[in-house]
Amino acid sequence: MQRFRMTRGHPFSTVPYGFHALLRYFYRMEDSPTTSVLYNASCPVCNFEIQHYARYAGANGLAIRFDDLNSDARSQWGLDADTAARRLYLLHQGTLTSGIPAFLVLWAQMPKYRWLARVVGFPGIKQIACVAYDHVLAPAIYRWHLRRLRSQTDRAQS
Repeated sequence: MQRFRMTRGHPFSTVPYGFHALLRYFYRMEDSPTTSVLYNASCPVCNFEIQHYARYAGANGLAIRFDDLNSDARSQWGLDADTAARRLYLLHQGTLTSGIPAFLVLWAQMPKYRWLARVVGFPGIKQIACVAYDHVLAPAIYRWHLRRLRSQTDRAQS
């Protein structure tokens, strides 16, 4: 059985070699995406960014599935709605990641954004990005999400 090998030393980009390995690779890509993203489509910021990635992935035939946490697809993730709304979640080859590590895996799957995965993945930059996302960006977007939900509830009750 032929194995995957690394290209250009990048930890996320694996390319099969050999004719049969290449056939298995493309067959697997069409049948079941190896990367799935769980995001909040009701959040304008999240939806704008993820829809951009979804259009890019679709236009380039990338095996990435995008699941809205407000749909039935969330039940497959084993996350409650509140936990899922707090940050981006990604499942890649059976491994669940969230936050900046999830973005790094997502960007690494897209040729246009591999450079961004490399830069943000550098030691030091990755830690700063994780702190900024975990303690500033994700909480701010989540609080905004909660305020939107409250205002929708208030309008519905009026």
